[in-house]
Amino acid sequence: MIQTVVALMLREMSATYGRSALGYLWAILEPVAGILLLTFIFSLAFRTPSLGTSYPLFFATGVLPFMAYMDVSSKISVALRFSKQLLFYPGVTYLDALIARLILNMLTQIMIAALLFPLILTMYDINVIIDMQSIAMGYLMAFSLGAGVGTLNCFLLSVFPVWERAWAILNRPLFIVSGVIFLFDTVPLPYRDWMWWNPLVHPIGSVRQGIYATYDADYVSYVFVFSIAAVTLAAGLLLLRRYHRDIVNF
Repeated sequence: MIQTVVALMLREMSATYGRSALGYLWAILEPVAGILLLTFIFSLAFRTPSLGTSYPLFFATGVLPFMAYMDVSSKISVALRFSKQLLFYPGVTYLDALIARLILNMLTQIMIAALLFPLILTMYDINVIIDMQSIAMGYLMAFSLGAGVGTLNCFLLSVFPVWERAWAILNRPLFIVSGVIFLFDTVPLPYRDWMWWNPLVHPIGSVRQGIYATYDADYVSYVFVFSIAAVTLAAGLLLLRRYHRDIVNF
């Protein structure tokens, strides 16, 4: 199984990022462009961000964990479609395809965070007390949600093609309502209570707590996020176990 997963990862690296390591440059430039655009827009209207003094750092703490979830969930949701021809071989299973995409995209997002956070801190000469546990828990929540939602969508997108378009529409406001460009604490009631039920608010809050020592994200609920991740993952795996042959042969 390990050899199969590694082979699938190498295949996707070649297909997605090219045969050169420079292909990964595009994975890094995407969040950089988003952070720079948000910094430019908001710096025109406001002198300082809602937290700290650096717009690039503030937006990085929202954009990077958000993109970690989006990248993992979107890649896993089309894992069977991407590896469909290989699944006819007896040595390759649907679990291999899911695990390969999960590991590869997790490592990619960790690499992006490991490069961009120190780069921003160095370029803008920002002194912070890093809480690695909070950052790690934030990313673990984002990856868990991505794995759960992605696995369930892997079944739904394969069986109900219209769901792909519907899901894309539902995801459009997600960037705004997940606390990427503003603090959860600044949202007035009762909207703040409604926003709490968005599971992406919690990993972003945890990452910000890990970067800003003075920020207390007491609203973050690990139990809530991991429960949603576990339920969606279990549902997706059960459905794929029952119908993966029908999906592959369709």
